[in-house]
Amino acid sequence: MKSKTQLRVTEMSCQGCVRSIETKLSGLAGVTYAHVNLGEGTAHIEFDDEQTDPAKFIAALDQIGFQATQL
Repeated sequence: MKSKTQLRVTEMSCQGCVRSIETKLSGLAGVTYAHVNLGEGTAHIEFDDEQTDPAKFIAALDQIGFQATQL
């Protein structure tokens, strides 16, 4: 089933960070959409909840040096 979530992401400082985060999230199984807003410090994600969940997004961002929490 298609679901949406929003994450608060810290440690972002530039468009390179945005691209890294969007690339990482988009590459996860089940993710159909990932958009990061640098100004707001958020990531908006659409995903298939039968394949993945927000805990996996948070763990994936931690792997590349960003802290995230679900809003």
